[in-house]
Amino acid sequence: MTARLGHAGVAFAAATPERLPDIARFLGETALPADDLTSANLPGFELALDGEKHIVGMAGLEVFGDDALLRSLTVAPGWRGNGLGAELVARREAAARIAGVGTIYLLTTTADGFFRRLGYAATPRETVPAGIAAHAQFRSLCPASAKCLAKHLH
Repeated sequence: MTARLGHAGVAFAAATPERLPDIARFLGETALPADDLTSANLPGFELALDGEKHIVGMAGLEVFGDDALLRSLTVAPGWRGNGLGAELVARREAAARIAGVGTIYLLTTTADGFFRRLGYAATPRETVPAGIAAHAQFRSLCPASAKCLAKHLH
């Protein structure tokens, strides 16, 4: 199912296994890791599609009990600066609240200021819950220099 949004010519859609090659390619084009993506973790991903159904943005949420990992937030260069990234984050946060998540964690090498404006705060990596810390994003895919941020939802 695809839902319209306020950005002209853009719609949101759930990520599906058929789109996995497109998703991996899009992540590569926007310099984000896709090595750990499988059909099994796609249900928490949402795509922003242009009128031609090309991916122009995406964000993923992986839930681990009361905590979640926000990952793979990216917007195509020509679509940045119009609020699409913030809308994708808000939509994943809403999904996290529905799932009963209390805290969302993320790693970033380039968007620290963006996430801070959305209410995320720096958190020491060693305080991240074990389920999140065991994720490939924390163990190997994101560099040790990536900033760890968190947002408490309740």
